Amino acid sequence: MATSRSPSGIADQAGRVLSDRYRLVAPIGTGASAQVHLADDLRLGRRVAVKLLHPGLAADQDFLRRFRAEARAAAALSHPNIMAVYDWGEDAADASSGEQGHGPFLVLELLAGGSLRAMLDAGHRLSVSQALVVGLEAGRALEAAHRSGFVHRDIKPANLLFGEDGRLRIADFGLARALSEAAWTEPGHGLVGTARYAAPEQASGVRVDGKVDVYSLALVLIEAVTGTVPFVADSILATVKLRADAPVPVPDELGVLKPILERCLQPDPAARPDAAALVTELLAAARQLDRPTPLPIVGLGPRVHDATTSALDTTVADDDDVTVLPPRPLVDPTMHVPAAGASAAEHRRRWPILLAIVVVLGLLTGGFLAWTTTRAPTAVVPSVAGQTVADARTALKAAQPPDVRWKVATKDEYSDGVAPGVVIKTDPPQGKHLADGKTITLVVSQGPTPVPLPDLSTASEATARSAITGAHLKVGNVTHEFSETIPNGNVTGWTVNGVEKPAKAPKGSAVDIRVSDGPEPRTIPQLKGATQQEAQDELTKLDLKATFVQDFSDDVELGQVIETDPAAGDTAPKGATITVHISKGPDLVVVPDVVGMTYSDAYDALSAAGFVVDQSGQGNRVVRTNPAPGSKAKRGSGVTIFLKR
Repeated sequence: MATSRSPSGIADQAGRVLSDRYRLVAPIGTGASAQVHLADDLRLGRRVAVKLLHPGLAADQDFLRRFRAEARAAAALSHPNIMAVYDWGEDAADASSGEQGHGPFLVLELLAGGSLRAMLDAGHRLSVSQALVVGLEAGRALEAAHRSGFVHRDIKPANLLFGEDGRLRIADFGLARALSEAAWTEPGHGLVGTARYAAPEQASGVRVDGKVDVYSLALVLIEAVTGTVPFVADSILATVKLRADAPVPVPDELGVLKPILERCLQPDPAARPDAAALVTELLAAARQLDRPTPLPIVGLGPRVHDATTSALDTTVADDDDVTVLPPRPLVDPTMHVPAAGASAAEHRRRWPILLAIVVVLGLLTGGFLAWTTTRAPTAVVPSVAGQTVADARTALKAAQPPDVRWKVATKDEYSDGVAPGVVIKTDPPQGKHLADGKTITLVVSQGPTPVPLPDLSTASEATARSAITGAHLKVGNVTHEFSETIPNGNVTGWTVNGVEKPAKAPKGSAVDIRVSDGPEPRTIPQLKGATQQEAQDELTKLDLKATFVQDFSDDVELGQVIETDPAAGDTAPKGATITVHISKGPDLVVVPDVVGMTYSDAYDALSAAGFVVDQSGQGNRVVRTNPAPGSKAKRGSGVTIFLKR
């Protein structure tokens, strides 16, 4: 007998067996594109969740091809914060029974803690600390998925599920991408990916990356704390345009999460952090918050835990867990009844006692009535921890009935986990009754407790880093500067929030340190034409040493500097030795007397003296030279010999 699939009656699938293995037990939920059922894995004997996709998808071959690929890949994803995909398949029609096939399905890890959507719909709102935990676990899941090439595309409260242990898992990896390429349209022609949480680029047709998931998660965290999703217009197109034109504003209620989420909600994906950077920023913010209370897990209801008895069993324990005792009898059957003859005497003995009891009861009753009519009215102190002083005053005023007016005082205390200016607690504490006219004290954070700052003078950079972290501080910016007195690699100075070398700093503060690069390199001055003494004086002023060498020079006068090594304009370390070349004047050589020599002998003599030989006339005997013998000429210059036969 075929089963009905009316949208209003998903329970009629109970008992159906998919792929001869998964018996549907009870419906868990339904959506536009799928139904989710509690099921028994008959082969492994365990409870699972089965997601039955809409039958209309079974006819779309392109979708089925994409579904198989995405399901196979999603099943390979393994992370503590990603819902496990155990199996997938396609439910075919059964010709023998006349039952129609349902189409594609996924077999998933059963999570009995319900979804964030159910939590919010039940009226719960998360504290900033709780929202940070949700963001951190979801961020870690996205980081792992993006590293494996997966982009979810449909991050929303309904896809953030919890186990009974409270641990979050993200569901439906791969499914949104497969649905986005399906020819089938969801009922109501809705877009795949809830538009309220969509990043602006998801409607632009461009290829998206993991930063669309970061954008959507930021919107989910805002809703988890405030109850509303910001920047939502009347239509999908209007919403996308609104978000494409400007960053989403983040309410002040998000506290330390506000600047992080503002970066996540930039319209330009390049300006957003990726999932890994988001996790890092959330971990840093967690140090400023108190440990959160457990999440208010809603759960899937008793049918998940005991669905074998009845798929719709609603038997639950009394919410208040009150034990009702039977009424006490007016007369205790074990009570002793005196004899009739003794009743009169006993009555006389008991009369003074009874009279005293009546008097005492009257006094007590009168005192109680007097106290109740004269005592001041009271009201319960609300929770204002985590709020600014201004917001806390407003909350206290709202908590006071018309006949109660409290005085409000403030008291500053250091706190390692609460930002400056934020209320740590109240005195009296939250939940206590406080009478009209009494004072409630707001204990306000001054920021982290100051700790002594170690003396880092001339310490090495490694030693300074160790001393800073050992003092419950952190190393901030490290810059380098030249120092004439402090060795290379040692600390020259340090600041905290711009204050030079403070004695104390708030715990956890960043200490900026400056490290010596040693003396600044000296620039070699231009010394050409200076005397040797002048050159010596100039280099001494620069803490440089000089060594002098003598060289011939045709254009620099005798005793003057020709050049330096390194050259003028180059740099040298403090204390380096600079070679200074001093001119000996031109290199002049005496022209040897070769008159009377043969041409060959004269040529050899002049060449040996360093001259270039030229000749004039015919013959083999030198009769004269130019320049004349005994005169001086530059080495390498020419000497002409005149020949005669």
